[in-house]
Amino acid sequence: MPARKKSRRVRYIVITIVLLLVAGAGFGSYWSVSTVRASFPQTSGSLKLDGLSAPVDVKRDAYGIPQLYADTPRDLFRAQGYVQAQDRFYEMDVRRHLTSGRLSEMFGKGQVETDAFLRTLNWHGIAQEEYNTKLDASTKQYLQAYSDGVNAYLKEHSGAGLSVEYAALKFSNNYQPEQWTPVDSVAWLKAMAWDLRGNMQDEIDRALMTSRLSQSQIKQLYPAYPYDRNLPIVDAGSVDPVTRDYTPSNAAGPQGLSSGVDGQLAGISQIIDQMPAMLGPTGSGIGSNSWVVSGAYTTTGKPLLANDPHLAPQLPSLWYQMGLHCRTVSTACPYDVAGYTFSGMPGVVIGHNQDIAWGMTNLGADVTDLYLEKVTASTYLYDGKQKPFTTRKEVIKVAGGKDRVITVRSTNNGPLISDRSDEIRTVGQTAPVTDAPGGVNAGYAVALRWTALTPSKTMDAVFELDRATDFDHFRTAAADFAVPSQNLIYADTKGNIGYQAPGQVPIRPDGDDGTYPVPGWDSHYKWGENIPFKSMPYEYNPPRGYIVTANQAVIDQSKYPFMLTQDWGYGTRSQRINDLIASKIKDGGKVSMDDMQSMQGDDSSEIAKLLVPYLLKVDITNDKNSYVRNAQKLLEGWDYNQDADSAAAAYFNAVWRNVLKLAFGNKLPKELRPEGQCLRVPPVGQTGPVDNLDGKGIVTVQECGERDPAEAQPDGGDRWFEVLRDVLPNQTNAWWTMSTTAFFGTDTNKAHHSTRDQLLEQAMKDARYELTADLGKDINTWSWGRLHKLDLRNQTLGTDGPGVIKWLLNRGPWQLSGGEAAVDATGWNAAGGYDVVWVPSMRMIVNLQDLDKSRWINLTGASGHAYNAHYTDQTDKWANNELLPWYFSDDRVDRAAKAKMALTP
Repeated sequence: MPARKKSRRVRYIVITIVLLLVAGAGFGSYWSVSTVRASFPQTSGSLKLDGLSAPVDVKRDAYGIPQLYADTPRDLFRAQGYVQAQDRFYEMDVRRHLTSGRLSEMFGKGQVETDAFLRTLNWHGIAQEEYNTKLDASTKQYLQAYSDGVNAYLKEHSGAGLSVEYAALKFSNNYQPEQWTPVDSVAWLKAMAWDLRGNMQDEIDRALMTSRLSQSQIKQLYPAYPYDRNLPIVDAGSVDPVTRDYTPSNAAGPQGLSSGVDGQLAGISQIIDQMPAMLGPTGSGIGSNSWVVSGAYTTTGKPLLANDPHLAPQLPSLWYQMGLHCRTVSTACPYDVAGYTFSGMPGVVIGHNQDIAWGMTNLGADVTDLYLEKVTASTYLYDGKQKPFTTRKEVIKVAGGKDRVITVRSTNNGPLISDRSDEIRTVGQTAPVTDAPGGVNAGYAVALRWTALTPSKTMDAVFELDRATDFDHFRTAAADFAVPSQNLIYADTKGNIGYQAPGQVPIRPDGDDGTYPVPGWDSHYKWGENIPFKSMPYEYNPPRGYIVTANQAVIDQSKYPFMLTQDWGYGTRSQRINDLIASKIKDGGKVSMDDMQSMQGDDSSEIAKLLVPYLLKVDITNDKNSYVRNAQKLLEGWDYNQDADSAAAAYFNAVWRNVLKLAFGNKLPKELRPEGQCLRVPPVGQTGPVDNLDGKGIVTVQECGERDPAEAQPDGGDRWFEVLRDVLPNQTNAWWTMSTTAFFGTDTNKAHHSTRDQLLEQAMKDARYELTADLGKDINTWSWGRLHKLDLRNQTLGTDGPGVIKWLLNRGPWQLSGGEAAVDATGWNAAGGYDVVWVPSMRMIVNLQDLDKSRWINLTGASGHAYNAHYTDQTDKWANNELLPWYFSDDRVDRAAKAKMALTP
């Protein structure tokens, strides 16, 4: 579309919306076209920015992506703060209120419980301690310069001039943003660490399962990692038992626990579910992809590196694309870097500089533990002695309401997260430990131990990565990358490739594998030191010529002396990528940039390859009009690709969802099932009104699910692929029993014990009826994209604001290809529905032979301003797996620039 027509269309849309608002909807009578457009940034000409030592050039391309050119690091980061505030200040402001537990100041009493939980974790306090005691002097200077740039923008703009959301907030509570601080920037790393914290939800879920399932059944739902089928990231190296140095191979349940139930842990699970969606869902499908191919196997003769982190969909995107360039690269000004940044934090998090490129995926290390605590009103038990809590008061200010004061209590294992609501205060009443709790409470309290609650130097690592020039410098930076623990993948312009596992990962005592809550009163379960960085796995130019990280196991745990986690991703995506690369380079083939891009869009369903042959063998009975049989025929000859227009993909995924529900979901406790899903099941103790089922004398109760649908189980991720793989060969495995009374052993009627094929037949019938209701009777009109949709919602007013505000700020839907545990991981939760709940939040491919031939895309756009041309201008291309050119050299950036601005002293 020509630029003039596109601009005219945007103007017409804005005018139409404002007219509707003025007509009386919501805040309309207070808004105008100028209100909506007031915050759009100036992108050409010149602007004065106090504190600069020399002018800084800002060049934006056709998508509004800025590249900054300065003479000193301080000028560069001051300008970065100013420019990010131009595009994204509202997002930045919300983030800092999140990390400091102050959302109630912006949005009122509905955020008090979230704030109380976040204050208990003390993210902002830990960030302040990091800034005071851990960070290098240069890092502090850059953080301050960045803050000065943000505050210079705030000095010039207010209310609707900052963002249209402030017009609504000012009308509702007269909110005014305060000055930005360096600690506001550092604290965002805690939010990312929380999102990528590892197996905490699995630890809770296993404990909750004990109310319904035996230990052997729970073990079946958490199968061992399939090392023989899905390759770990690195070949098994070795750790010297004396020096504890790791050498790559190509170079020279705790005591005291019982099988009792712990249903009260549901309260902690529920409050975690209430955390803002910007931190992303949990589950076995969440993760990321990255891989690098050596120049020996590429068409360019130099490495190609790809990365696409999977996170919750957000509007605007979590990422902000940017280039940061010293006009003359030197020791005094060493930055020449471009990539993906976080709005509100200086530097580039993922990308490349003039010498190296790097990507990240979540390592998944187990860095959290829940400790059950025996407490009195003022003390906790530890090694037979009562110790006083460490306490502090927190005042939560509430817009339009009274302040709330909370007391945070901590043991030597961490803060008591069970204090945070009436519902979870009695956590641990029936905890799976043999010792009685004692004390004045009816049950155990629960403390959280988490590596991110220890101050670290991760902010230093960001700047170190940005200026690294080779693999040794890269590893030096990685040594400071404490939390979140990430798989760091590497390539350089000289042709080298590599991998490093960084992060603070605790060494647990014998008998504690991190899979269940442990007794906090016993010092045996105290964490030891962290795994030394020199002992963490890495690779450098492995003989196979490529490295793949996609949340699979880092290394075969049986060949490594330290436990990283017991809850890896199961390697479905990683092995698919391994197989695609191996097939391409077989017999002398080479991988091209287009091949890398095609791999990122690969939507093949691995679970379909396993399950469809069984489905096609099922004889659909009692189907006189071929109603279900016609749907079954869709699977005949299907190539297993989950394209948006595929009817077969729609039907298969509906069948898969119903298989999971019938075989597993209906047998899980209510705390794990989706909210509102009600079943009649045998009671756990006396949990509700009791009656008889069908007059047969079988005692049942009605239990309704309690978990957010986006977080419920079975989520359908690749852990469930492995669960199904284990039971599929056995026609009469107990999991195929559809009747819950028969499964739980309260009904001895053998007729109620269904077989595999009976359950698969029922799942195909249920899926046929479900899709008929959702997509219509004619299967020729079905498509996966009509089910599998992405809606982009503004993370605050777009979810909880008035309807007209949501309409103004939100976008979508988009009908998407891809799916659960596919390389194109547009994830959906099978327990909750088909809507997309996590996505490749960005995609990039770096060409180390010619950096100007690299490619990238963001989920949304550069702007956080509704109806700005760059609000969602990348989303259509993103949805179609298209990428934008990513220019890096001064000349190519200048030629591609559509807007140029000078920031002057």
